[in-house]
Amino acid sequence: MASPGASMAHPFGHEGHSGYTDSVDARPYFAWDVKVTEAELREKLRCPDADARAQWQGWIMAEARYPDVWRYLSLDEILRDWPHIRLHLGRKRAFWEFLLGGWRQQGLIPA
Repeated sequence: MASPGASMAHPFGHEGHSGYTDSVDARPYFAWDVKVTEAELREKLRCPDADARAQWQGWIMAEARYPDVWRYLSLDEILRDWPHIRLHLGRKRAFWEFLLGGWRQQGLIPA
């Protein structure tokens, strides 16, 4: 369930320090296996190819801390690209399926 005052675009807000940085030249803390800067990552998330974009979206959803996912992705983007993203979630796929399924059952997002 979202915290009071949180929007569905950012369901849990941005409370606390998580290691996230706004520096465009910095490497995201969860990029332990990929050499990519914040600026490069944000560029990849704007890729017009849904399959290529989903690889990066799924990587963020699998590796970043949950609150930080919302710093990179909106719920609308996740729902739009979900058929592609779900293939790239690895061990986190069940978590995201459970979460999105619960939100659907509660009527918070479209079925």
